[in-house]
Amino acid sequence: MSGRDEPVTVTPYPDGPLLVRGDIELRSADGALIDPGRRTVALCRCGLSAVKPFCDGTHKAAGFRTDDEGPRQPSGQ
Repeated sequence: MSGRDEPVTVTPYPDGPLLVRGDIELRSADGALIDPGRRTVALCRCGLSAVKPFCDGTHKAAGFRTDDEGPRQPSGQ
């Protein structure tokens, strides 16, 4: 981690990956550090990627669907 003060953002794409932007530390289930290789990565949500935890686009062919409808306003606004 570089210690930059830039916020990390996570954007879920409807029927697709989680797009993570910023300086993150990514670890495997056993705690091993995974080098993302860049500051913006797409993380798999469908579970079918051959390069997990990263997205390889397999969700499209598999017909993966989420309940995401895009950005929503808080209720009452």
